[in-house]
Amino acid sequence: MTKILVLYYSSWGHVETLAHAAAEGARETGAEVHVKRVPELVPEEVARQSHYKLDQSAPIAQPDELADYDAIIFGTPTRYGNMAAQMKQFIDQTGALWAKGALVGKVGSVFTSTATQHGGQETTITSFHTVLLHHGMVIVGLPYAFQGMNDVGTVAGGTPYGASTIAGGDGSRQPSAVELDGAKFQGRHVAGIAAKLAG
Repeated sequence: MTKILVLYYSSWGHVETLAHAAAEGARETGAEVHVKRVPELVPEEVARQSHYKLDQSAPIAQPDELADYDAIIFGTPTRYGNMAAQMKQFIDQTGALWAKGALVGKVGSVFTSTATQHGGQETTITSFHTVLLHHGMVIVGLPYAFQGMNDVGTVAGGTPYGASTIAGGDGSRQPSAVELDGAKFQGRHVAGIAAKLAG
């Protein structure tokens, strides 16, 4: 059975919501799917003052366990067009995996959240791809076979590089139905390709 890890960092819960949607899509293929998160680096007092979502139920991942999966779907909010520091700090601990080539040939995929429509969704994902390529991973995005990306009548995230959502500057906007569908599609797509490669 194909093993998929959805690994995310989420400050206000938007990426967490997309993570569970991606996991749902991957499970639809019959894959074994685990949802985990990276540790918070912000002091708890500051996180509370900033209204971070602190009741996330996903367990904390360890860097060396990434090698146990056939595919990893990474989720991170955008920080100035790049991944959040919490995710980068976690990724920076995977040097031993890199040295062993432990992720070579595994599927890697990324989704994100931004405050605004033009807040760096694509650069966050494509800059994350650089890390995956250094690990020798096979990159999978969100193809235009997902029809939700063709709708120009509503404000929505979603790029060919990966699913995304728009949170609003104050975090009040929640992922829309089409954004959740994009994450589910990406999860199914990743799991399907991972199964083919594992076979």
